[in-house]
Amino acid sequence: MNLLYINACVRPQSRTDVLADYLISRIKPDKITKLNLATLDLTPLSNADLERREYLISEQIYDDEMFALARTFAAADMIVISAPFWDLSFPSVLKVFIEHVNVNKIVFQYSSAGKIEPLCRAKKLYYVTTKGGYMPDDYGFKYIEALCRNLYGIEDITLIKAEGLDVKGNDVESLLNEAKQKIDALTTL
Repeated sequence: MNLLYINACVRPQSRTDVLADYLISRIKPDKITKLNLATLDLTPLSNADLERREYLISEQIYDDEMFALARTFAAADMIVISAPFWDLSFPSVLKVFIEHVNVNKIVFQYSSAGKIEPLCRAKKLYYVTTKGGYMPDDYGFKYIEALCRNLYGIEDITLIKAEGLDVKGNDVESLLNEAKQKIDALTTL
């Protein structure tokens, strides 16, 4: 199994990254492709980027370096996204990554009737997050979940989270261990 690990944790020693690493150690994939988004120097797509992308797609030049992230994403058998909960969502670098990945004819395509047809190989995605406080909704996860179901064709999506990590009086290690126990339960064969 080829696992793609998308790390959107921009801080060193991220608690979210600790949980994702633990999850991956439990999955034991044959191959891991790690993408540390903080080190990829991704920028939002400019008008020039979009024009180039449209040209490459129209000429069916899908092996261009511009599409490397999209090809990697589409070829993964399983995906793990590690993204802390920031400002009701996730770090902006994850959104920029998604802009680079969502390429017509690589990750999805349109049918002759205009309906989206997923082209991704993955059938399973884990979304790992941590929160300093408590929020009733997981907006960042819901966005990723919608992309998975509507664009990528990934139906098996699991949220793994630890919250309340910055609340005074909470035992951070205990909260992280509770999340690890949930990971154990999810990954026990």
